[in-house]
Amino acid sequence: MRLLDIILPLAIRDCYTYSVPDDWAVPAPGTRVVVPLMKKELRGVVLRTHTEAVEPALMSKIRPVSSVVDTAPVVSHEQLALWQWMSAYYMCTLGEVMAAALPGGLDKRLVSPPKRRRATLAPYTGPIEPMHDLSPAQAKSADGIETLWSSGKEIVLLHGVTSSGKTDIYIHLIQKQLAQGKNVLYLVPEIALTTQLTSRLQRIFGNQLMVYHSRFTDAEREQLYHASAKSEPHVVIGARSAIFLPIPDLGLVIVDEENEPSYKQAEPAPRYHARAAAIVLAREHHAKVLLGTATPSMESYYLAHKGVYGLVSLKERFGGVQLPAIQLIDLKRQYERKEMYGHFSDPLVERIRQTLAEHKQVILFQNRRGYAPQLQCTSCGQPPRCVQCDVPMTLHKRANELRCHYCGYSMPVPPVCPQCGGELKAIGFGTERIEDEIQTLFPDARVLRMDLDTTRNKSAYQDIINAFGSHECDILVGTQMVTKGLHFDDVRLVAVLNADPLFNQPDFRAYERAFQMLEQVAGRAGRKGNQGEVWIQTFDPTNKVLQMVQNHDYEALYRQQIAERQTFQYPPFHRLIRVQMRDHNSSRVAAFALQLQQHLTRIFGKRVSAVIVPSVERVQAYTLRELTLRIEQGANMVEAKRRIKEGIDYIGSMKSNKNVKIIIDIDPI
Repeated sequence: MRLLDIILPLAIRDCYTYSVPDDWAVPAPGTRVVVPLMKKELRGVVLRTHTEAVEPALMSKIRPVSSVVDTAPVVSHEQLALWQWMSAYYMCTLGEVMAAALPGGLDKRLVSPPKRRRATLAPYTGPIEPMHDLSPAQAKSADGIETLWSSGKEIVLLHGVTSSGKTDIYIHLIQKQLAQGKNVLYLVPEIALTTQLTSRLQRIFGNQLMVYHSRFTDAEREQLYHASAKSEPHVVIGARSAIFLPIPDLGLVIVDEENEPSYKQAEPAPRYHARAAAIVLAREHHAKVLLGTATPSMESYYLAHKGVYGLVSLKERFGGVQLPAIQLIDLKRQYERKEMYGHFSDPLVERIRQTLAEHKQVILFQNRRGYAPQLQCTSCGQPPRCVQCDVPMTLHKRANELRCHYCGYSMPVPPVCPQCGGELKAIGFGTERIEDEIQTLFPDARVLRMDLDTTRNKSAYQDIINAFGSHECDILVGTQMVTKGLHFDDVRLVAVLNADPLFNQPDFRAYERAFQMLEQVAGRAGRKGNQGEVWIQTFDPTNKVLQMVQNHDYEALYRQQIAERQTFQYPPFHRLIRVQMRDHNSSRVAAFALQLQQHLTRIFGKRVSAVIVPSVERVQAYTLRELTLRIEQGANMVEAKRRIKEGIDYIGSMKSNKNVKIIIDIDPI
């Protein structure tokens, strides 16, 4: 009997086996087929084919494939290998990987989806320009990368300061791969980066460039999925979901801003990290990997220093431009002297005024959207809270509503406190409030805001970037969207309105991330011409990490952080596995968590944490509990994961625990 193991887009542990009718050609792995399941028919993907003797008692239970969808595989051999690695490494099912990997048009559970108009992607209608010549420092770095690849270092970390011209190096390396008939995958952490990069790369590569990210419709993504499999040399740029495209003959995978946490998928499964997946995909293709950033992750920099990765440093900005000068403003002193305009200190207001008078641009960074993080009653002190999550609701003044940034629940702003009828006062500030204040201070200035609220429609990123880049706007207010990889010639001044919340996070990565974010936002200043300036407002100007940012001293941060990581058993010295439990019943999830903690402690000992109550205990009406396991490097992770899964299944099989939802996150960030 000819048999197929089929992946179905369901969270089921194993593949299902089906037979192939005798008069059919056997579909190859990666081909979609329609199969019966219960009383339905689903589309699945062939994982493997095999022939084996089947006991007569089992033969009647093996159902035949209903139909074959494709004449050729739509999932490549390398992609199937990536799916299997992802399923095993991140402790999820192949069906969950399939559901994430295939665009909606390819992964339809219904065999006959409703008809719709097919998308047509416009080709590139502009001129082709030659590549820029590399500076001596850039050329030295490019040669160093290729030398390391030739010597057997398949993965190279390019540590280049902001505005050093890393993208030009990427372009030259891409061109060499295309000339050899190879394809390139170029990953960026967020959609915002693709918009500005796309126009730059299209002017060089024309229709050899493809762009892929989640903002495309299902129909567009389906078309791009098929187009990425073409044999002609091409380069694909995209956010993390581009890792799932069936690009043939990969010669190079670039992971730009490799340190960015947005490369990690949070919900739903698979909770993968695109950087790790890119390395596995490149290995399947025997391709090279280039990780690029101005602020490497501790893990990547550690591996580079250990010799696992190659390391190339580029320490000067392109064109001899100096790194920006960084000024720390003591907010405590400014408030004591009553030298504040809203959330702007007197010296900062004056520096913005001078910058605008010189016809230069300003970026204002505040890593919180909305008008204010919460309203607070002046009588009882209570804020209006989300009905589903254990958090105060954020004030969005323009829309006159309160919103929960965890579940999306919203409500009109109440006229008085819902608890006692007292007066409500806005506490804290977000980008919307900063936009109002700066417009009041400088009524003639043209102000734009870039955050999740202003970039919801498909073209919003591009519209804002184009307007600011063409100097139709003087001041750009934004969240972390404005910190990453954007290039504007006329930005002279960058201001951070309050750096302190970046450090006050219950996370061992808080200092690392704060340094990375501040260094990246600082890198938007003075990218061309005169030296830029960065003004950082803080209540603690003696903060040691702020001193490192002021000196652009990543090496000092690395030495300090890596010592702490080793002492307290964090990555890269230990691997983390987080088990989160969710239930609508708070006592049930608490009991489950304690039982699981005790069970795993008997197996893993001190590697298992106590039961953790998250800082946000209730999300979307679920009460949360967590456990974290620290597994030392060199331990058998396959065996560890097997025993964790057995423990979860054992505790979960108890009648009282059957409704508790379990989420396993490998290498959480």
